[in-house]
Parts: sequence; structure tokens; C-alpha cells
Amino acid sequence: MIGDLAATMAALEAVMVPEPLAERPTGIKVGVDLGTAYTVLIALDADDRPLAAVYEFADVVRDGVVTDFVGAIDLVRRLKRKAELRLGVPILAAHGAYPPGVARSEVRAVQHVIEAAEMECTGLVDEPTAANAVLRLRDGIVVDVGGGTTGVAVVQDGVVVHTADEPTGGTHLTLVIAGALGISFDEAEALKKDPQQQSRLFPLIRPVMEKVASILTTATRGWPTPMAYLVGGTASFPGFAEVVTEASGIDTVVPVAPLFVTPLGIARNGAVHAPSYGSTELGMVPR
Repeated sequence: MIGDLAATMAALEAVMVPEPLAERPTGIKVGVDLGTAYTVLIALDADDRPLAAVYEFADVVRDGVVTDFVGAIDLVRRLKRKAELRLGVPILAAHGAYPPGVARSEVRAVQHVIEAAEMECTGLVDEPTAANAVLRLRDGIVVDVGGGTTGVAVVQDGVVVHTADEPTGGTHLTLVIAGALGISFDEAEALKKDPQQQSRLFPLIRPVMEKVASILTTATRGWPTPMAYLVGGTASFPGFAEVVTEASGIDTVVPVAPLFVTPLGIARNGAVHAPSYGSTELGMVPR
């Protein structure tokens, strides 16, 4: 699994470029991940091979809830446009996702954002289930550490049988750094991402990592607890898996490129649609 995942993520990294594809795809499936920190749009072909991937840091979602509807629409439209220029075809539809446990109205908000960005919403999937479409666990635990919440999914026989979601994520790490050092949120966010600063920051944010471990322990009480997989951009902070393992007693690892595991899974859950070549704005005409 790890080897396959590494190859998949290497292929995804290779398509994070603006150059147009040599050949226009005849069928695509698209996933939109509206995250608290990053919003990601990924396009695959009908065989789940990556074609395009674009993302931006944005503050349009808080704790899994769309708080800036207009900003979210503008952001998704912008990402859609970038991906279309890469694909050479218009994107007509996309799949979305939501943290487990959020209110039905908030789930619908994700659908509304996709539709307002001029795409059909082909469906919505909870984020841990989307992540497992990439991890392909037979038995295990998916821990999706987002910007504002941590989602947990128990997988048995390849099926997600239990989910939970609690506040705590990457934003909380940044807030702790900002408060401890007396700096702005943006300055703290930049420090958090600086590899040269991370060892210095580790003692400050370790309690947040331990909180994630507590969420994992509580969410899986009464369930088998084999290996846990941390996904989401926050999980890439050095030492995160080791702290969760120590604090929870559950063996925990971070797969390659954890930021893109869930968005890729959302796209894999999407429906294949044949692009239309009628957009004069993009210069798309039948060949």
C-alpha cells in the first residue's frame, strides 16, 4: 500500500504545473476539498490517474463550517479556472466533502458553493471515508487532522464503520504559537511551516498533538485499534505521529503527502463526466 501511495502522490505532484496537457481528456472526475486552511481541487481521468491539482491557503471555512460563502465561491471558481487551463477542457461537475458530525445545513453549504462556482455537485462524502479511498485500509483508523477539526474513522473489512469529529487542528497549533510568542496569527503560521523553526516550536504545540491523541482515544473506545494513519497538512509537522502514538497507545504513522490524501479521495469518489468543448472563453472547440 505504501509503495502504491508513494507512486500516486508522485504522479499528483507532477501535475501541479500550469502547462497544458498534451492531449485533452475525454473523461474527468473532480474533487473539491473546502478546508479550514487549504482549499484543494484535483482532477483525475476515468482510471484515477492525476491530471491537474491546484490549491490555495484561504480563510473561508472554520471548524468544517463555511463562514465566508462569497469568498469560498470566488476561491473555488479561481481554482476551477486554473485547472481548466491545465486540462484544456471546462470542468462541469465536482464532488465535495464534509467533516463527520457537522450539521446537515453545513453539508448542503458545501454543495451550494460547488454549484455557485458553476459546477454540478455529483455528491458529497465524509472526509475520513474519502481519505480511505486513497489509503485503502482493510482494517485501521483514519485520523484526518484538518485546520479546525480532527475527524476519526474506524475501518473494518475495508468499510468505514464508525466516525467522529472534534474541534482541534492546525489552526489551534498556530494560535498556540502566536499566543506563546506574542506574534500575529500570520507570523505564527509562517513559523509553523518553516522547517528551521519546527524543533523550537515543538514543545509549545505538543499539547495540541496530545489533544489529537485524546480525540483518537475517545473516538475509538470500544473499537479495535490497529494502526492509525494521520492525514491532513498539519500531520506533516515533524514528531506528530510519535506524540500521538505515545499519548494514545495506538501505533500511528503519517503517509506521504498527507495534505493531499483526502482531496484525492474526494476526486476518486466523484463521477466521471465527459467535458464539453463549447467554451469560447477557454478557446475550447472540438478537434
